[in-house]
Amino acid sequence: MKVDVAVIPAAGRGTRMRPATNAIPKALLTVVDRPSIQWVVEEAVRAGVRDVIVVVDPDTGGMIERHFADLPGTRGAIVRSVVQHEARGLGDAVLRSREAVGDRPFFVLTADDLIRPRESILHRLASSSGSGHSVVCVRELPVDVLSSKGVIAPRSDIRGSVVGVGAAVEKPTPAEAPSRLCIQGRYLFMPEVFEQLEDVGPGYGGEIQLTDAIDALAREGRCRAYVTDVEILDVGNPGGFLNANFVLAAASKEYGGSLKAIMRRLLEE
Repeated sequence: MKVDVAVIPAAGRGTRMRPATNAIPKALLTVVDRPSIQWVVEEAVRAGVRDVIVVVDPDTGGMIERHFADLPGTRGAIVRSVVQHEARGLGDAVLRSREAVGDRPFFVLTADDLIRPRESILHRLASSSGSGHSVVCVRELPVDVLSSKGVIAPRSDIRGSVVGVGAAVEKPTPAEAPSRLCIQGRYLFMPEVFEQLEDVGPGYGGEIQLTDAIDALAREGRCRAYVTDVEILDVGNPGGFLNANFVLAAASKEYGGSLKAIMRRLLEE
């Protein structure tokens, strides 16, 4: 399946990253040598996306637009924005892109989640869709993180890294979790997801949860999961942000040698 449009929700104010995000959008915090959102846009472009829709908040969206104006490295892709006027959750952020996406299948990439440039997830989502199923990326994670993730209930056995999704729940307790397969911030949706998002009411935390729309698709037999072993780097909290800087710098041809020399020096002190 060819997918040429991606939605990147980036309207979050980054409360876990304050005071760094008091005046700067979380998506523009620099990871190694570029803002986190640029890593995500470049990932989408590598997968063949040519239309990138960034969901922004009214106050800081202009800063993100200015960053991508005439930016080298996006290889002809158009980066444009739509506004989420109220912070009503990830599901609502995706819903704001409905008019821009139209009737096309589309990727969703959360701006907090980065991968190494040598890795590829989006191509695998597209190849796992079959006859037009939505696909979510999942990874088996430890029990102690289930209450901070969306978790799927498998409908079938895993075959070739693909499994049918029977249901999905947002941030369950370990006792309530239907599996340890956690949603990892990369999605392929058919446009029918917008109808589900219109219908779901406020869920966990009083917000419109994308996981609840996935649950509705799953109960209709319209959703699959691609099971990955790719490490997802969460830059939405200080510890994860620090880890991502080290991991991505170490993987870089330009900065890897310098970083390793610095670490050796620090370990010797």
